[in-house]
Amino acid sequence: MTGRPTTSASLPAALRAWLGLIAVLAASAVAVVGVQYAGHSEAGRVDRWFIDPTADSVGGPWRNVALATDFWGEPAGAALLVVAAVAGCLLLRHRRGAVLVVVGAGLAVVATTLVKSVVDRTIHGADNLSYPSGHTAFATALAVAVALVATGRLGLGRAAGLSLVLGAALAAGAAMGWAQVALSAHYPTDVLGGWCTALAVVPVTAWLIDRVADAPGHPAQPDAQSPGGHDARPPEGT
Repeated sequence: MTGRPTTSASLPAALRAWLGLIAVLAASAVAVVGVQYAGHSEAGRVDRWFIDPTADSVGGPWRNVALATDFWGEPAGAALLVVAAVAGCLLLRHRRGAVLVVVGAGLAVVATTLVKSVVDRTIHGADNLSYPSGHTAFATALAVAVALVATGRLGLGRAAGLSLVLGAALAAGAAMGWAQVALSAHYPTDVLGGWCTALAVVPVTAWLIDRVADAPGHPAQPDAQSPGGHDARPPEGT
C-alpha cells in the first residue's frame, strides 16, 4: 500500500464490450416499450400477464416489506444508500467508484424523469406519470455501480464480473420492482423500463468517467515524464 488512491477503472476492461452491447439493447427496450404505452393510463396486456395493478396487491406483513423496500427508493432512503456506498468506495480508496455511485444513480433517475415526460403514461390519475419506474432505476443503478467497483477490486474476469453485475442488477431491480407493483405504484412494464434505463445509463457513465479521468493533463494522472511523476532528467553537472 502506497497511501495513494487507487485509479481502478470504473468500467473494467473485461466487461466493456459486453456491457456496451447490453446498454444499447437496454436503451432500445426502453424506447420500444415507451412507444408501445405512450399516452396510456391503464395496464396493458403484458402487465396483466403478471398482475392486475388496479389496487394494492399485498396485505399483512408483505405490505410492510413492500413499504420498507419502497423507502430505499424515496429521497431519504436513497440518500442514505448513496452515502453508504460512497463511504465504502472511499474506504477502498476507489475515487472513480465513488463518482460512479453518485453520478450513475443520479443520471438514471434523471433519465427516467425525462422519459416519463415524453411517454406520458399514467397510473391512478393524470398527475402520476409511471413509465419508467424511477425507484427501480435507482435501485438497479446503485447495484450495478457497486458491482462494477467490486469487480474491479476483486480482479474478476469477464464471466465472473458479468455474472456479478447482472446478478446484482436483477436482484435489486426485482426487489424494488416487486414493491412498486405490489403497492400499485407502477405497472410491471414500468418496472422493466426502469431496470433497462439503469442498464443503459450506468455502463455509459462509467465509460465516460474513465475517459475523463484518463485524459492527459487530468489531475488524477501523474506526470508522464517519469514513472513516479517527477522529471526524469539527470541533475546538471553529471
